[in-house]
Amino acid sequence: MRGLNRLFPTPSPVQARIAAVLIATVSVAMESVNIWVTAQLPQPSYTPLPFAPEDVAGTAFPILGALLVFQRPRLVIGWLLCLGGLCSALNSLTMNLAALDTRQEWIFLPDAIWTVVDVSWRLTVLFMTVLLPLLYPDGRLPSPRWRPLPWVAVALLTAATLRAEFLPYDQPGWDSPRYRLQLVLDQLINAAIILAFVSLAVRFRRASTEERRQILWPLIAIATVIVPGVIGNPVWWLASFTIPLVPAAITFSVLRHRLYGIDTLITRTLVGAGLVGVIGGVYVAAGAASSLFLSGVDPVGGLIAALCAGAFFHPLRRLLQRAADRLLYGSKGDPVALAEELRRRLQRTDPVGGLVATLDVLREGLGVTGTGVRFKDDWPEETVAGTLDEVVREVRLVWHGEPVGRLLIGPPGARRLPAAHNERVIAALTPYVADAAHAVRLVGALRRSRERIVTTREEERRRLRRDLHDGLGQSLSGMAMSINAARHSLHASPDIAERLLTELRVGMDSVTSDIRHLVYGLRPPALDDLGLAGAVAEMAGPGVAVEVRGDLAGLPAAAEVAAYRIVQEALTNVRKHAGAGTVRVSLERGENDLAVRVSDDGIGIPADRRSGIGLASMRERAAELGGTCIITSPPEGGTVVEAVLPVNLNVEI
Repeated sequence: MRGLNRLFPTPSPVQARIAAVLIATVSVAMESVNIWVTAQLPQPSYTPLPFAPEDVAGTAFPILGALLVFQRPRLVIGWLLCLGGLCSALNSLTMNLAALDTRQEWIFLPDAIWTVVDVSWRLTVLFMTVLLPLLYPDGRLPSPRWRPLPWVAVALLTAATLRAEFLPYDQPGWDSPRYRLQLVLDQLINAAIILAFVSLAVRFRRASTEERRQILWPLIAIATVIVPGVIGNPVWWLASFTIPLVPAAITFSVLRHRLYGIDTLITRTLVGAGLVGVIGGVYVAAGAASSLFLSGVDPVGGLIAALCAGAFFHPLRRLLQRAADRLLYGSKGDPVALAEELRRRLQRTDPVGGLVATLDVLREGLGVTGTGVRFKDDWPEETVAGTLDEVVREVRLVWHGEPVGRLLIGPPGARRLPAAHNERVIAALTPYVADAAHAVRLVGALRRSRERIVTTREEERRRLRRDLHDGLGQSLSGMAMSINAARHSLHASPDIAERLLTELRVGMDSVTSDIRHLVYGLRPPALDDLGLAGAVAEMAGPGVAVEVRGDLAGLPAAAEVAAYRIVQEALTNVRKHAGAGTVRVSLERGENDLAVRVSDDGIGIPADRRSGIGLASMRERAAELGGTCIITSPPEGGTVVEAVLPVNLNVEI
């Protein structure tokens, strides 16, 4: 604002710091003199302290204002603190000097000292209660519409000073026209002060999250001053201890507002005050009741009162915490309400849409522009709710020990108080996000698995057709021709027939080998010859411990093949990549499933390694039967492959 900039020119940083130190030094010096002056006066009835709240303001405001000027010399807020504190110190000193002069009947103090008292007080009001709230926190007005207010306030304060100087009261009482004029001026000045604080509300409504924290801190500090003032005697003197909180809050909120959560302070204060009040009331009630019915047994009465108060503590704290959250944030700040809202949405959507619903509830609960999930291995594609142009935080998503991806959280949107409940909301809803993200990956993997199964089935049929037609079919056709040739040569040329039959015998061995190869591709023969346990032991070899629990006879063929292939792939990976010294294979049949476990003490699976074809094939073989297969690396090292396959199958392939 150009007019105020002319009132408060911005000197060089060095000059500004020197001026701020001089103002603070002069203020402290005047307050030091004022302590001596106050000691010569009778002790006032409204305070037991040797100083008044105005004396504290005359010391705290200039010192903290000088600190702010040192850090931000071109910010007008620091200068308002310095000048407001200086005028408050001058007002306290001159008023006490004038009172002491009246008491001691000095002759060296001029009558103009009362003018200094009045002018210094008017300037204190202008700096601290009009300009400071108007320009806080960035030194600019909320909008150009507020430009007339500081000049109107200056005009009203000047008129009040001139009235006191040139139009003293001509008669006492309410009937004096000059007294009524002063009342009108005071009411207009109060209206200007109220409008100045209204500008803070307007600025708060339009401000960003950081600016709202900057505004809330001083308001809380001002409340600690206003409350004793509203109560009045005999507690008004307590404002002497709370007044320094105002410049301290202003200074630290301007310099370090990002480090503090004002909303957390408010909720903790509300909860703490409620606990103290209610628990105190319960204790008093229980104590009174016990003393009434158990007179003469004081220890028992105190114990009963303490137990009654303690019994109410935890549920009452939860109730008050929820009430404080609802007061500040509405239902969106309550994790329980958010979880209930999420449950309702999930009931009306499919598994894939459940992730979007979960992210949307989380976005509303945090009050951010957008949330999203970036899946592991960048598959499937990133899912976003809202607008996620910027990511300010990432949270790791884990489903039953298996990494799923990362939760992406955008910047805060326009809301009242977005910080205190964030951690509770994230902690409450992150498991739901992980479950929904895993469901999306599972549905996608199932879809891809089915596509691969269909593709593999058709490819296998094509291969069988080709092998049967080009290999086995051609061999059988050749054998048929050889049989015909041998039959025609049997009587005319027995030697030729003998040679043809010998070649036919060799050809039949080749056909048998081809048939065995085709059969092995469909189902390992060892399963029929040795059973699942024997086939796995034969495949594993002597260096692998195979443990079998339960009866593996009568297993469905599909479950046997899947278990055999999963163990085969797991052992292949161990031999190729693990470098393990000990490998164990466990097969356990339950009532409705078959558990397969392959563990080793090798190097494990690196965290950044992408899943290869082998790992994917094991999961797909389990998934196509309706089972699960999880590959993990325990903290103690190694790799564990755990598959659970249903044995009550009704599978159409």
